[in-house]
Amino acid sequence: MTTSFQQQWDQWHTGHEQRRADPHGFLAITGLHWLTETPQSFADAPGAWSTGPAGVTVVLGDGESLDGDAGPITGTHTFAPLEERADVTVSHGDVRIEIARRGGFDVVRPRNPASPVLAAYTGTPAYPADEKWVVTGRYVPFDEPRPITVGSVAEGIEHVYESPGRVEFEAGGQSLALTAFNGTAPGSLFVLFTDATSGLTTYAANRSLFIAPPAADGTVTLDFNRATNLPCAYTEFATCPLPPSGNRLAVAVEAGEQIPA
Repeated sequence: MTTSFQQQWDQWHTGHEQRRADPHGFLAITGLHWLTETPQSFADAPGAWSTGPAGVTVVLGDGESLDGDAGPITGTHTFAPLEERADVTVSHGDVRIEIARRGGFDVVRPRNPASPVLAAYTGTPAYPADEKWVVTGRYVPFDEPRPITVGSVAEGIEHVYESPGRVEFEAGGQSLALTAFNGTAPGSLFVLFTDATSGLTTYAANRSLFIAPPAADGTVTLDFNRATNLPCAYTEFATCPLPPSGNRLAVAVEAGEQIPA
């Protein structure tokens, strides 16, 4: 019989899968194009693209155009310089073209709803939801936030994230800790980790876990049932960060998403 805990997880994971399979999500990316000062043309985006101190520039030929927030773009157009992990999006018909800065480099990533990766996607397997993997931990803030440099699945790229502290908890009979980064919601955290299942039943490079804002006494809840794959588990056109060196857990976290089919 399906438990209410499993039902709650099923509902959450269904929503997560729907967002993952969005027509313009990561599964729709058709290329990861690293820009230089030399203009380059790509089969999946109109124009010739380059980058420099003034920002990313696209030179569109006769009959070529893009749609931006301010209206149609034709001829030569330079986008304002981007900060790290920032991006802007323009459209070309059904294709959305992401212009982003990752690891100190400017990139172009077209997202096409007709992507073969998106068309072939059938879902992500996961461990059955198990309440034993809902773990109470303690958030321990650093005296000052620390910049943490981590590697990337993209060769030669590094990412720097600000870490406000670490999360301490017990699992598998061991005392463990994970370096935490700031989450997208105010006060929230997220962690990147691997464990003893990585490369066997779960994706080898990383998994991610959202953590709600700590309570006043520092108490946090880590629900490893909601550990998810990053985009790099599905597409070669990702620049996902790798976990900090201390976030490689010796225990087998048999919860959350597994290796994609």
